[in-house]
Formats: sequence, C-alpha cells, structure tokens
Amino acid sequence: MTSQIKRDEDFMRLAIAKAMEGVNQGEDPFGSCIVKGGEVVSCEHNICTSSLDVTAHAEVHAIRAASKKLNTLDLSGCVIYSTCEPCPMCFTAAYWAQLDKIVFGTRIADACAIGFTQLNLSCQELKQFGSDVELVGDVLKEESLDLFKHWVLLNS
Repeated sequence: MTSQIKRDEDFMRLAIAKAMEGVNQGEDPFGSCIVKGGEVVSCEHNICTSSLDVTAHAEVHAIRAASKKLNTLDLSGCVIYSTCEPCPMCFTAAYWAQLDKIVFGTRIADACAIGFTQLNLSCQELKQFGSDVELVGDVLKEESLDLFKHWVLLNS
C-alpha cells in the first residue's frame, strides 16, 4: 500500500466517523473532511435535517468551515474527503472553492441503489464541463456502504 493510499484511507475514516456522529444525531450518513498539507482543516457531517436546509450537505458545510478557518474562498491546495461521491451541488461548490482533489467512498449510483434521492450524475460526468479537479473514488467503499446500510436499518 502506498503512503498516499494510506493517507486517503486515514482521512476517509475521519469522514466516516463524522458521518456516524451525524447519524447518531438523526442526520443522513454523509461526512466530509477538508485537508491541507496533511492537516485537517474542517470535518463536518450533513445537517440538512436539524437545520431544515436542503443545501446543508456535509461537503458544503465542510467547505464553509474551511473557508472561515483559512479566511479565504480559495481552497487551492486542499483535498476534500467525502463518504459519498459529491452530488452536483457539492461538486460545483468544490469547483468554486478551487479544491485540488475530491476523494470519496461510495458512488452516487450506490446511494441511489440504497434508496437516497440523488441526481444520478457522477463527478466524472460533471468534470467534463471544465473542471480539472482530481477524482479518486471507492476509497474505503465497503466501510462507507456499511454506514449507509446502518442508516437504512435505523430508519426502516
């Protein structure tokens, strides 16, 4: 295992843990961490339910927190780790924030198959419209899927 794969897995574990924290608070199983230079800048979970805000996805929440912490809208040099492939809204937020890389666990198609309402449009498809962000998928995919399955059991 390369050191980059190990780093990606370590940061994905943080996103999964943050998502589980959200699940325990009644939120959907999405977690996201932003890392710059090997240091965690922000780590957030989905807060759509508690905030009654459909835009309060984990990725958007993490981008907002990182921008505030770094005092900039330009998150160049940062990587976002998400338990699920970002939806079109979150991908666009990552694009506007100028994130260098998106690392995700499950794919949007997996979330749709489990029963989440998503636009089944992948980041790879969205990237065609002018983004040069690096995409790395399926990092700890099974662990991320287990998180989603746990959420389904809790909400059945």
